[in-house]
Amino acid sequence: MDLKLSNFDYNLPKELIAQCPLKIRDRARLMVIDKDKGSITHSIFCNIADFLRPTDLLVLNDTKVFPARLVGRKRVTGGKIEILLLKEKSNNTWEALIRGGRRFRVGTIIIFEKGELEGRIISQDGDGRVTIEFQYSGDFNDKLNKYGYVPIPPYIKRDLQGTGTDHSIRAMDNEYYQTVYANQIGAIAAPTAGLHFTKNSLGRIEDRGIDISTITLHIGPGTFHPIRVDNIFDHTMESEYYEVDTTNAHKINEGKENKRRIIAVGTTTTRVLEHIVKNNGRMIPESGYTDLFIYPGHRFRGVDALLTNFHLPRSTLLILVSAFAGQELIMKAYLKAIEKRYRFYSYGDAMLII
Repeated sequence: MDLKLSNFDYNLPKELIAQCPLKIRDRARLMVIDKDKGSITHSIFCNIADFLRPTDLLVLNDTKVFPARLVGRKRVTGGKIEILLLKEKSNNTWEALIRGGRRFRVGTIIIFEKGELEGRIISQDGDGRVTIEFQYSGDFNDKLNKYGYVPIPPYIKRDLQGTGTDHSIRAMDNEYYQTVYANQIGAIAAPTAGLHFTKNSLGRIEDRGIDISTITLHIGPGTFHPIRVDNIFDHTMESEYYEVDTTNAHKINEGKENKRRIIAVGTTTTRVLEHIVKNNGRMIPESGYTDLFIYPGHRFRGVDALLTNFHLPRSTLLILVSAFAGQELIMKAYLKAIEKRYRFYSYGDAMLII
């Protein structure tokens, strides 16, 4: 099997990279691929129920993005600095990424929002990763909600001044770069396949008799890390935290036993289902970390259909989708999407593979 990274490349016109969300989420376009027939159909996301069966089980990732991006200035020089919070290590202390991977001296003080929040770099871990200790009065989450930005992907261009003059853009991303069913706080990126759902569209799906289940996977920085090896087999995924409770594990197992199609909403949901089933033979309630990298040759045992967005070339997400539907069919679909002027990436259109 040829697992060269170059096989998962394509040329995308920059104007097809969606920079803003649609105001009505479920008016996104929907490409439907039948992987057995090799057929491609074009529709609108609000019609997705027409392509589902009453016996289907839809599995959502209910992770919630927190405003993890902060813009501040170094106390001594006044130089602008942008950080991305990754995870809390202890009270007031966070692991973070500094934009651009630059090195900063241990002890550097960063001032956010005229001193209402301060951070001190207490260790430098390499590749732009640092540990920051924060000082503030009041509640840290309140400070994040007030001054932080939703950490949208780097291909969505925003000029974050950190001066309070960009409230409309901040408000737009805070609302739309979040699924309507987001519940468990902890992600620094949205499970973007789910961004197209509205409460009404989910209601219509349930009215058709289609059941809905949830899992949690907190998406980390690894989702944006490029593959830097020629043979994708040599790539290592960064671990991400997941959680499946007893009720939802039972619901998914019951669906499998009753031969219902398990439809994963997003590649993150797919990785959790495949990770647990691969290790245990069935779904079990558990939490932990997964670094599962799905590439062609993977035997899918937890997922029968997949709802996803259009992904970056040479990315782990595109490789996963190619593993599910076949690299040739997926590349054919991507070229058709470019020809039909679909919108790409996080704020873009959707693809349903059945």
